[in-house]
Amino acid sequence: MAEKTLMKGNEALAEAAIRSGCKCFFGYPITPQTEISAYLSKRMPKVGGTFLQAESEVAAINMVYGCASSGIRCMTSSSSPGISLKTEGISYIAGADLPCVIINVQRGGPGLGGIQPSQSDYWQVTHALGHGDFHALVYAPASVQEMADYVSKAFDMADKYRMPAVILADGLLGQMMEPVCFPDTEIKMSDASNKPWATNGHGHKRPHNIVNSLYLKPDQLEDIVRDRFERYEEVKANHSEAVVDYCDDADVVVVAYGSTARLAKSAVEQARKQGIKVGIVRPVTLWPFPVQQIKDACKNAKKVLVVEMSMGQMIDDVKLAIECSKPVHFYGRTGGVIPKPAEILAEIKKLGGNL
Repeated sequence: MAEKTLMKGNEALAEAAIRSGCKCFFGYPITPQTEISAYLSKRMPKVGGTFLQAESEVAAINMVYGCASSGIRCMTSSSSPGISLKTEGISYIAGADLPCVIINVQRGGPGLGGIQPSQSDYWQVTHALGHGDFHALVYAPASVQEMADYVSKAFDMADKYRMPAVILADGLLGQMMEPVCFPDTEIKMSDASNKPWATNGHGHKRPHNIVNSLYLKPDQLEDIVRDRFERYEEVKANHSEAVVDYCDDADVVVVAYGSTARLAKSAVEQARKQGIKVGIVRPVTLWPFPVQQIKDACKNAKKVLVVEMSMGQMIDDVKLAIECSKPVHFYGRTGGVIPKPAEILAEIKKLGGNL
């Protein structure tokens, strides 16, 4: 078994990207994710990759667009307002059916907000990552180890379905240090040999490839969008993920993701010790949202409590998942304030005492 190394979340994510075959990184510094760029600026040249600090977030995402069209695995990273600047480029990438990985280490908002942890980009990444009809894969890790693990998965899934994939972390996960284990595999830079759609030169051995997201004939654009959404249905049917604990006999089920889920699980375990029947379900994929897993976890519950570092952006998706079959309550902190397990436990007790 590979040895564990104590690493900061951002740096573990960056190392995992290299080990997943990421050959090119284009980014721009912004707190609290700058360590990703700093780490890759040192490591990429040593493994034959390319690191480029762009002049802006807009430039960085368009560099990703160009690089992805060649079939090379590439990545960008930013934090909340930087992701806002990238959304037009992400829409172009989705419209051209190109794979790439985008990292969002969230901070408070709106606007520049603050540099403390937040989860207030949920709506953006799951429902409004750019104009037009499209989705991106969205993974929400809850530990430094998962920060590393889901980068590899994001690259694989992006390649398989030819779509952008997002790692939605936050300032807490990006800055905290935990032991992390990487597979004992040789680092291999990606190539486009198995991507027949790539614009990487054809040597007159295949038709000329064109990467494009502009279709002026409405019927043609509609057909392409419909085809893309058929692919999305396959993703939804086969690749939603959630972690469920203590829900079989739970009267109250807590739904939380990312770092907040760790805090909430601590509160759930304390409540269990006090005799309160409470469980927790942690969505790992935010798109596709784990509808069936949440529905099953909540089937015996009388109440549901959503906990987030936001004003409650995931509530509607949870309500839809359980078909509004029982009350959904909310507890959250925002603006960079991290909820304490004791606060979440107090909310659980309020609900558990009023069944």
